[in-house]
Amino acid sequence: MTRNLKALSVHLFTATGAVFAMLAMLAAVDEKWSLMFLWLVVAFFVDGIDGPLARHYEVKRYAPQFDGNLLDMIIDYLTYIFIPAFALFKSGLLPGWTGWVAIIIITFTSVMYLADTRMKTKDNSFSGFPACWNMVVLVAFAIEPNFWITLVWVTALAITMFIPFKFVHPVRTERWRVITLPMALAWTFFAGWAAWVDFHPESWAHWGLVATTAYLMLAGIAQQIIPERSREARP
Repeated sequence: MTRNLKALSVHLFTATGAVFAMLAMLAAVDEKWSLMFLWLVVAFFVDGIDGPLARHYEVKRYAPQFDGNLLDMIIDYLTYIFIPAFALFKSGLLPGWTGWVAIIIITFTSVMYLADTRMKTKDNSFSGFPACWNMVVLVAFAIEPNFWITLVWVTALAITMFIPFKFVHPVRTERWRVITLPMALAWTFFAGWAAWVDFHPESWAHWGLVATTAYLMLAGIAQQIIPERSREARP
């Protein structure tokens, strides 16, 4: 297989995320929430490994006819934002006007965030909450908090999109990656398991999901607070 074909194959692999998004949306329309989240977890897995594959096979050099970043952004908007927002609205977790407020906040602020050229930091982390609403909504389905808590949580995260709080990228943020990457893999496992058991209230996967989500959301802010040792000072 030529380098050009290998690079093209990575783009094709990334594009499968759109198919999984459609399957998730069809499940959401039928209110089959567990199936919807299972497809979103598959899409999350694809999104997690296509970046390293793209860099390894140098897609910008050998398959430049396709814009991998644009392809990724389109799929991210569907799987991280649009479908989870729809699920939050239709599920009844946010009744009445609160559901309308949430989906307007999520969809509007997220599209502006994805278009913001300042969304990445120098260490390949995210500046502001990176619109990972799939994580937020999945946790809401698992623990079913009071709707006021969910609404405040959604509003606060939307605000932090435009505040320079740092959020780690599980693969590309080098600092603490030895912890962050396993946490992201654990989150994928717990999310899939929680959806597989139809969010059973006694499932142990829920607490693993909460713990890993808390780490992934707070690790970057912790890195801003805790100074990094200089390379010269390391043994």
